[in-house]
Amino acid sequence: MPPNSHILVIDDESVLRQIFVRILEEAGYFVEVASGAVEAIAMLARGDVDVALCDINMPDGNGIDVLRRTRAAGIDTVFVMVTAIAAVETAVEALHAGAFDYMVKPVRKEELLHRLARIEAMQGLREENLILRKAVDGKSASLFRFQSPAMLDVERLANKVAPTGSTVLIVGESGTGKGVLAQAIHRKSMRSEEPFVSVNCSAIPEHLMESEFFGHTKGAFTGADKARRGLFLAADKGTLFLDEVGELPLPMQTKLLHAIEEKQVRAVGSEQPRQVDARIIAATNRDLSDMIKQGSFRGDLFFRLSMFQISIQPLRDCPSDISALVRFLMKSSRDSSGGREMEIDPEAEAYLLAYPWPGNVRELDSVVNRARIVAESNCISVPDLPAALVRTVDPKAAVLPEMSSEGSLREQLQKVETDIIVRAVTAAKGDRRLAAQRLGISLSSLYRKLGDVGLA
Repeated sequence: MPPNSHILVIDDESVLRQIFVRILEEAGYFVEVASGAVEAIAMLARGDVDVALCDINMPDGNGIDVLRRTRAAGIDTVFVMVTAIAAVETAVEALHAGAFDYMVKPVRKEELLHRLARIEAMQGLREENLILRKAVDGKSASLFRFQSPAMLDVERLANKVAPTGSTVLIVGESGTGKGVLAQAIHRKSMRSEEPFVSVNCSAIPEHLMESEFFGHTKGAFTGADKARRGLFLAADKGTLFLDEVGELPLPMQTKLLHAIEEKQVRAVGSEQPRQVDARIIAATNRDLSDMIKQGSFRGDLFFRLSMFQISIQPLRDCPSDISALVRFLMKSSRDSSGGREMEIDPEAEAYLLAYPWPGNVRELDSVVNRARIVAESNCISVPDLPAALVRTVDPKAAVLPEMSSEGSLREQLQKVETDIIVRAVTAAKGDRRLAAQRLGISLSSLYRKLGDVGLA
């Protein structure tokens, strides 16, 4: 329960309410007040109150009854009871009814903030365990290091933007690893120990989007049997990753822009906005500039999201990464699921290098995993590859060059890439446009790669 949590002060004494509000707002909490039991029950019924500071004796009811009715409604607001009567019996009754704690008037500022800190510690245990587990996993997991200039540039840009608070827009085809890059940026940011909340914007029904993003109160609509905080508040102090942001309908784009600019959200069914501090990383495989021209994406939202843009190249434009990726994926699969250590036959590897990979790294991972399973020996061969993949590749292009042990890894991989391109151009009888089509890369990429080795 960090500051910015929603606290309801329930007391019939206006002076005490004002004192509580001043202390809590100075500490960064979002505060509402209720002057009696009836008003409090109505406000608690929304289900969006994190903590209730509740007087026990009020003219229109008893605070313990308010607690019991709230619990009976299935609402898990944390109650701290406040009373002017230091009676042990009253304290025990309140605790038995489900109160977290008990304070006696007059309440000192230090005591109040200490009680709230205890609630924060209690509610933070689960999150702390998750963070520790992620930290351990992160230390033990191996990470793939790309070798291609394009992906090294992506890594450089990610390292530059990660420590800042800038929004980031990641652009790339499906399967290129946009979500992996977003998590890497979060891990290297100042928010790394706070939540990373990911949402696929294309997977949320349009009529539920506002509720999913901003939360809702209990009873806000049919089926809202309990309050929901929403994705923005779940990512408070951390990172909210909006995958496939180009799929958002225009009305939701407007609400999203407002939430990002104002740094506040209002739950469906609530009249009170909540401050929220979540870093936004968005990703898309669509051309948002073209969508703006068509009127299906807001230009102001695009400029807000793309303050720092990173473009991930498709795997077919980075063939020097494929061989190393295949071996990394084979090792990762063995480490995660056990089993035998695998190798790959040079001919099978040549087919993988010549294939255009329309599904990018995600498709490569699927192919390698399938080949590991169907292989009869500890070596993946051509028959272990999907038949559709093999049929796609020209056998003349599926030939590995002789490798030399001289030069750095990058230099040797560049020789492999250059040989494949030269063979493709030769097979196309010098038609570089046809060669580029067969390799699954753009003509400009082919010219650039040839120019890098003086063959353009």
